[in-house]
Amino acid sequence: MAKNREQVIVRTSVVGILANVALAAFKAFVGFLSNSIAVVLDAVNNLTDALSSVITIVGTKLAGKPADRKHPFGYGRVEYLSTLVIAIIILYAGITAMVESVKKIITPDTPDYSTVSLVIIAVAVVVKVVLGLYVKSTGQRVNSDSLVASGKDALMDSIISLSVLVAAFVFVLWGVSLEAYLGVIIAIMIIKTGLETMWDTISKILGERSETALAHDIKQTVLSADSEISGVFDLVLSDYGPDRHLASVHIEVPDTWTAAKIDTVTRKITAEVYQQHNVFMTAVSVYSVDTTNADVVAMRKRVAEIVSSHKNALQMHGFYVDIAAKNMRFDVVVSFDEKDRDALCSTIADEVRAAFPEYTVIVQPDTDISD
Repeated sequence: MAKNREQVIVRTSVVGILANVALAAFKAFVGFLSNSIAVVLDAVNNLTDALSSVITIVGTKLAGKPADRKHPFGYGRVEYLSTLVIAIIILYAGITAMVESVKKIITPDTPDYSTVSLVIIAVAVVVKVVLGLYVKSTGQRVNSDSLVASGKDALMDSIISLSVLVAAFVFVLWGVSLEAYLGVIIAIMIIKTGLETMWDTISKILGERSETALAHDIKQTVLSADSEISGVFDLVLSDYGPDRHLASVHIEVPDTWTAAKIDTVTRKITAEVYQQHNVFMTAVSVYSVDTTNADVVAMRKRVAEIVSSHKNALQMHGFYVDIAAKNMRFDVVVSFDEKDRDALCSTIADEVRAAFPEYTVIVQPDTDISD
């Protein structure tokens, strides 16, 4: 599966390289003949797109290296680094285009368009639309951020080429040259794309919230492993590259389960999550729920009511009571909307102590890491 994904990305990138090099050659030829800065900058933009495709291929190949002693989780995150390099190249191209366009505003040149040049630019618009849709859809299908970014960039390029064509017609019909000013607009669009791509990639490297649909599906798979699992909590998905996730989770099960039963169910969970979602479970931890002591069941219900009375207390789990030692502890998932997490947990602890004054109460704040 991983090998097939790599082949699709490489093949799509090669198509992008060939198309962009051809377009760059034609546009550069037209730009120099017609003395058009906008067309020349558009050609340079095509070359940066071709270079981006080369980097995508290199990044995909490196990311496909098998795990080793130094990097036991593999090299999947190299794809994010290659996308970051692409973003820097796009940003550099945009800044360069801006400088050249400003120079042309200060020292303007008169463009000279021919019918052939206008036809070539029109063809470039069509080619870029087709290429952009193809690369973007392929990137979404194989979950490649680099391809998706390249596809979006190609679609934006088609708009840029269309604007160059419009400027050319304006000059031919009315003799008004918009070249340099259009170059500034093109540069701004290129810079914007570079910054957005850079930030999106940095955000992934920093670690983003798990995709809602994937988190929900995994939790449902865990719940379906046994009818006696009463809750699934603390799902942590660690991203080691596109389609490369490691995960851990807590489950609540009856206190009557034996070690043998726990072992059987956790193995089943690990196998089914991997088969259905291509996610490897590194750990399935267990919270034991007291189902035999009526007093503990009642205490748990009362504490849950206290916790749920606070809007930013999203969930309670890991409830444990030692009646002999008079100790009680549980975790509370706190919303990111809460300004003071510790204060909320302290308030909840005080309310629980008031309800059960003979108990020592420990409330552990938990992070809202997945939906």
